[in-house]
Amino acid sequence: MRLGSINNDYSGYRKMIDFYHERRNSVFEMIPLSLGSWFPANTCSLLGALLYLLQNNLNTIEIDPGNAGDILTRNGFLSFFGNPKIPDRNNTAISYEVLDPQDNRYFSNYVFREFLSKPNLPKMTVALRKKVAESIYEIFINAKMHSDTEKIFTCGQFFPNKHIIEFMITDIGIGIPESINRRFGVSFDSVTAISWAMKSGNTTKQGVSGGIGLALLQEFISQNRGKIQVISGDGFWELNERGVETKVFTNEFPGTAINIYVRTNDPASYALVSEVTDIF
Repeated sequence: MRLGSINNDYSGYRKMIDFYHERRNSVFEMIPLSLGSWFPANTCSLLGALLYLLQNNLNTIEIDPGNAGDILTRNGFLSFFGNPKIPDRNNTAISYEVLDPQDNRYFSNYVFREFLSKPNLPKMTVALRKKVAESIYEIFINAKMHSDTEKIFTCGQFFPNKHIIEFMITDIGIGIPESINRRFGVSFDSVTAISWAMKSGNTTKQGVSGGIGLALLQEFISQNRGKIQVISGDGFWELNERGVETKVFTNEFPGTAINIYVRTNDPASYALVSEVTDIF
Protein backbone atom coordinates (compact mmCIF):
# COMPACT_ATOMS: atom_id res chain seq x y z
CA MET A 1 0.00 0.00 0.00
CA ARG A 2 1.19 3.52 -0.76
CA LEU A 3 0.60 5.97 2.09
CA GLY A 4 1.72 8.95 0.05
CA SER A 5 3.16 12.02 1.75
CA ILE A 6 2.57 12.16 5.51
CA ASN A 7 2.53 15.31 7.64
CA ASN A 8 2.22 15.71 11.41
CA ASP A 9 -1.46 16.55 11.22
CA TYR A 10 -4.93 15.02 11.38
CA SER A 11 -4.83 13.94 7.73
CA GLY A 12 -1.45 12.21 8.05
CA TYR A 13 -2.42 10.34 11.20
CA ARG A 14 -5.73 9.31 9.62
CA LYS A 15 -3.91 7.75 6.64
CA MET A 16 -1.80 5.57 8.94
CA ILE A 17 -4.74 4.55 11.14
CA ASP A 18 -6.82 3.65 8.07
CA PHE A 19 -3.92 1.59 6.67
CA TYR A 20 -3.74 -0.36 9.93
CA HIS A 21 -7.47 -1.09 9.88
CA GLU A 22 -7.25 -2.31 6.29
CA ARG A 23 -4.65 -4.92 7.28
CA ARG A 24 -5.38 -5.60 10.98
CA ASN A 25 -6.95 -9.00 10.25
CA SER A 26 -4.06 -10.16 8.05
CA VAL A 27 -2.19 -13.23 9.29
CA PHE A 28 0.99 -14.79 7.83
CA GLU A 29 1.03 -12.27 4.99
CA MET A 30 3.60 -10.03 3.32
CA ILE A 31 2.45 -6.45 3.82
CA PRO A 32 4.17 -3.93 1.51
CA LEU A 33 4.22 -0.28 2.54
CA SER A 34 5.45 2.68 0.50
CA LEU A 35 6.01 5.93 2.38
CA GLY A 36 5.90 8.34 -0.54
CA SER A 37 7.80 11.60 -0.96
CA TRP A 38 7.66 13.01 2.61
CA PHE A 39 7.58 11.33 5.99
CA PRO A 40 8.53 13.20 9.21
CA ALA A 41 10.75 10.92 11.28
CA ASN A 42 9.05 11.59 14.63
CA THR A 43 5.95 9.91 13.18
CA CYS A 44 7.89 6.62 13.24
CA SER A 45 6.59 6.43 16.80
CA LEU A 46 2.95 6.09 15.69
CA LEU A 47 3.63 4.08 12.53
CA GLY A 48 6.01 1.75 14.37
CA ALA A 49 3.34 0.99 16.95
CA LEU A 50 0.84 0.05 14.23
CA LEU A 51 3.38 -2.10 12.38
CA TYR A 52 4.30 -3.84 15.65
CA LEU A 53 0.66 -4.89 16.05
CA LEU A 54 0.59 -6.20 12.48
CA GLN A 55 3.82 -8.14 13.12
CA ASN A 56 2.21 -9.70 16.18
CA ASN A 57 -0.10 -11.46 13.71
CA LEU A 58 3.00 -13.07 12.17
CA ASN A 59 2.95 -10.77 9.15
CA THR A 60 6.12 -9.60 7.41
CA ILE A 61 6.40 -5.86 6.76
CA GLU A 62 8.24 -4.75 3.61
CA ILE A 63 8.92 -1.00 3.61
CA ASP A 64 9.83 1.19 0.65
CA PRO A 65 10.91 4.38 2.47
CA GLY A 66 11.09 6.56 -0.64
CA ASN A 67 12.76 9.93 -0.04
CA ALA A 68 12.69 9.36 3.73
CA GLY A 69 15.14 6.46 3.53
CA ASP A 70 18.13 8.46 4.76
CA ILE A 71 16.62 9.80 8.00
CA LEU A 72 14.77 6.54 8.73
CA THR A 73 18.09 4.71 8.48
CA ARG A 74 19.91 7.25 10.66
CA ASN A 75 17.25 7.19 13.39
CA GLY A 76 17.22 3.38 13.50
CA PHE A 77 13.60 2.85 12.41
CA LEU A 78 14.40 0.74 9.36
CA SER A 79 16.75 -1.46 11.41
CA PHE A 80 13.61 -2.98 12.96
CA PHE A 81 12.70 -4.21 9.48
CA GLY A 82 15.99 -5.74 8.40
CA ASN A 83 17.96 -2.66 7.29
CA PRO A 84 21.31 -1.57 8.76
CA LYS A 85 21.54 1.55 10.93
CA ILE A 86 24.04 4.26 10.00
CA PRO A 87 25.48 7.03 12.20
CA ASP A 88 23.53 10.29 12.38
CA ARG A 89 26.29 12.68 11.30
CA ASN A 90 23.75 15.45 10.69
CA ASN A 91 22.68 15.33 14.35
CA THR A 92 19.01 15.86 13.43
CA ALA A 93 17.59 12.47 14.44
CA ILE A 94 16.07 11.57 17.79
CA SER A 95 16.44 7.82 17.73
CA TYR A 96 13.49 5.46 17.33
CA GLU A 97 13.14 3.28 20.41
CA VAL A 98 10.79 0.42 21.31
CA LEU A 99 10.73 0.27 25.12
CA ASP A 100 9.26 -1.98 27.75
CA PRO A 101 7.04 -0.15 30.27
CA GLN A 102 9.63 -1.00 32.95
CA ASP A 103 12.37 0.99 31.17
CA ASN A 104 11.78 4.12 33.30
CA ARG A 105 15.41 5.00 33.90
CA TYR A 106 16.43 4.40 30.30
CA PHE A 107 13.60 6.63 29.06
CA SER A 108 14.56 9.42 31.45
CA ASN A 109 18.16 9.35 30.19
CA TYR A 110 16.93 9.11 26.60
CA VAL A 111 14.82 12.29 26.96
CA PHE A 112 17.80 14.29 28.25
CA ARG A 113 20.24 12.79 25.74
CA GLU A 114 18.14 12.85 22.60
CA PHE A 115 15.73 15.76 23.15
CA LEU A 116 16.55 18.22 25.93
CA SER A 117 20.28 18.30 25.22
CA LYS A 118 19.73 19.63 21.69
CA PRO A 119 21.64 22.95 21.56
CA ASN A 120 18.96 24.66 19.46
CA LEU A 121 16.15 24.34 22.01
CA PRO A 122 14.80 27.63 23.43
CA LYS A 123 16.80 28.94 26.37
CA MET A 124 15.53 27.50 29.65
CA THR A 125 16.79 27.61 33.18
CA VAL A 126 18.13 24.36 34.58
CA ALA A 127 15.08 24.09 36.84
CA LEU A 128 12.61 24.53 33.98
CA ARG A 129 14.50 22.08 31.75
CA LYS A 130 14.19 19.56 34.55
CA LYS A 131 10.45 20.25 34.89
CA VAL A 132 9.92 19.83 31.14
CA ALA A 133 11.76 16.51 31.35
CA GLU A 134 9.50 15.49 34.23
CA SER A 135 6.44 16.46 32.16
CA ILE A 136 7.55 14.24 29.27
CA TYR A 137 8.43 11.52 31.76
CA GLU A 138 4.87 11.75 33.11
CA ILE A 139 3.56 10.83 29.65
CA PHE A 140 5.69 7.68 29.81
CA ILE A 141 4.49 6.88 33.34
CA ASN A 142 0.86 7.39 32.33
CA ALA A 143 1.34 4.91 29.50
CA LYS A 144 2.91 2.47 31.92
CA MET A 145 0.33 2.82 34.71
CA HIS A 146 -2.96 3.34 32.91
CA SER A 147 -2.79 1.85 29.43
CA ASP A 148 -1.73 -1.78 30.08
CA THR A 149 0.54 -1.37 27.07
CA GLU A 150 2.95 -4.06 25.93
CA LYS A 151 5.48 -1.60 24.48
CA ILE A 152 6.10 2.15 24.28
CA PHE A 153 7.40 3.70 21.06
CA THR A 154 9.35 6.97 20.95
CA CYS A 155 10.97 9.00 18.20
CA GLY A 156 11.67 12.57 17.15
CA GLN A 157 13.36 14.82 14.64
CA PHE A 158 15.06 18.21 14.53
CA PHE A 159 14.16 20.22 11.41
CA PRO A 160 16.94 22.88 11.26
CA ASN A 161 15.52 24.75 8.25
CA LYS A 162 12.07 24.97 9.85
CA HIS A 163 13.49 25.69 13.34
CA ILE A 164 11.38 23.06 15.07
CA ILE A 165 11.84 19.85 17.04
CA GLU A 166 9.08 17.25 17.15
CA PHE A 167 8.98 14.38 19.63
CA MET A 168 6.33 11.65 19.85
CA ILE A 169 5.48 8.97 22.43
CA THR A 170 3.04 6.18 21.53
CA ASP A 171 1.58 3.23 23.40
CA ILE A 172 -0.66 0.36 22.27
CA GLY A 173 -2.71 0.11 25.44
CA ILE A 174 -6.39 0.61 26.18
CA GLY A 175 -6.32 4.33 25.33
CA ILE A 176 -7.37 7.45 27.21
CA PRO A 177 -11.15 7.10 26.68
CA GLU A 178 -11.29 3.51 27.92
CA SER A 179 -9.03 4.30 30.88
CA ILE A 180 -11.23 7.19 32.04
CA ASN A 181 -14.52 5.40 31.38
CA ARG A 182 -13.41 2.34 33.35
CA ARG A 183 -12.09 4.40 36.25
CA PHE A 184 -15.13 6.64 36.71
CA GLY A 185 -17.94 4.55 35.23
CA VAL A 186 -18.72 7.17 32.59
CA SER A 187 -19.14 6.98 28.82
CA PHE A 188 -17.08 9.86 27.47
CA ASP A 189 -16.45 9.96 23.74
CA SER A 190 -12.79 10.10 22.73
CA VAL A 191 -12.51 13.86 22.28
CA THR A 192 -14.24 14.58 25.61
CA ALA A 193 -11.99 12.06 27.38
CA ILE A 194 -8.80 13.55 25.92
CA SER A 195 -9.94 17.09 26.77
CA TRP A 196 -10.61 16.01 30.36
CA ALA A 197 -7.23 14.28 30.65
CA MET A 198 -5.37 17.38 29.45
CA LYS A 199 -6.80 19.65 32.17
CA SER A 200 -4.58 20.43 35.15
CA GLY A 201 -5.32 18.26 38.17
CA ASN A 202 -7.29 15.59 36.34
CA THR A 203 -5.99 12.04 36.66
CA THR A 204 -7.15 8.44 36.86
CA LYS A 205 -4.63 7.76 39.63
CA GLN A 206 -6.34 6.89 42.88
CA GLY A 207 -5.59 8.87 46.03
CA VAL A 208 -3.21 11.40 44.46
CA SER A 209 -3.45 14.60 42.47
CA GLY A 210 -2.16 14.57 38.92
CA GLY A 211 -1.95 16.34 35.60
CA ILE A 212 0.44 19.04 36.87
CA GLY A 213 3.29 17.94 34.60
CA LEU A 214 1.14 18.04 31.49
CA ALA A 215 -0.23 21.45 32.53
CA LEU A 216 3.31 22.84 32.78
CA LEU A 217 4.19 21.34 29.41
CA GLN A 218 1.10 22.92 27.85
CA GLU A 219 2.00 26.30 29.35
CA PHE A 220 5.52 26.11 27.93
CA ILE A 221 4.22 25.03 24.50
CA SER A 222 1.68 27.87 24.49
CA GLN A 223 4.36 30.48 25.31
CA ASN A 224 6.65 28.93 22.69
CA ARG A 225 3.84 28.98 20.08
CA GLY A 226 4.35 25.28 19.53
CA LYS A 227 1.89 22.40 19.49
CA ILE A 228 0.79 19.37 21.47
CA GLN A 229 -1.22 16.71 19.63
CA VAL A 230 -3.01 13.75 21.24
CA ILE A 231 -4.42 10.79 19.31
CA SER A 232 -6.45 8.18 21.21
CA GLY A 233 -9.47 6.10 20.24
CA ASP A 234 -11.12 7.96 17.38
CA GLY A 235 -10.23 11.34 18.91
CA PHE A 236 -7.72 13.97 17.76
CA TRP A 237 -6.86 16.88 20.11
CA GLU A 238 -4.41 19.67 19.32
CA LEU A 239 -3.22 22.71 21.26
CA ASN A 240 -1.70 25.29 18.90
CA GLU A 241 -1.40 29.08 18.49
CA ARG A 242 -5.12 29.38 17.82
CA GLY A 243 -6.13 27.40 20.91
CA VAL A 244 -7.52 23.87 21.15
CA GLU A 245 -8.80 22.11 18.04
CA THR A 246 -10.44 18.67 17.95
CA LYS A 247 -11.52 16.23 15.25
CA VAL A 248 -12.78 12.65 14.99
CA PHE A 249 -11.18 9.84 12.96
CA THR A 250 -13.17 7.33 10.92
CA ASN A 251 -11.29 4.46 12.61
CA GLU A 252 -9.89 4.17 16.13
CA PHE A 253 -6.22 4.32 17.00
CA PRO A 254 -5.38 1.30 19.19
CA GLY A 255 -3.66 3.17 22.02
CA THR A 256 -2.46 6.73 22.59
CA ALA A 257 0.06 8.91 20.76
CA ILE A 258 1.27 12.31 22.01
CA ASN A 259 3.31 14.57 19.75
CA ILE A 260 5.20 17.64 21.02
CA TYR A 261 6.20 20.43 18.61
CA VAL A 262 8.71 23.03 19.88
CA ARG A 263 9.91 26.14 18.01
CA THR A 264 13.69 26.35 18.34
CA ASN A 265 14.02 29.93 17.03
CA ASP A 266 11.98 31.31 19.92
CA PRO A 267 13.94 34.36 21.21
CA ALA A 268 12.37 34.16 24.68
CA SER A 269 14.13 32.76 27.72
CA TYR A 270 12.06 30.59 30.03
CA ALA A 271 12.04 30.18 33.79
CA LEU A 272 9.66 28.84 36.40
CA VAL A 273 7.41 31.42 38.08
CA SER A 274 8.96 30.45 41.41
CA GLU A 275 12.42 31.35 40.09
CA VAL A 276 11.28 34.79 38.93
CA THR A 277 9.53 35.36 42.28
CA ASP A 278 12.73 34.46 44.12
CA ILE A 279 14.67 37.06 42.12
CA PHE A 280 12.29 39.88 43.06
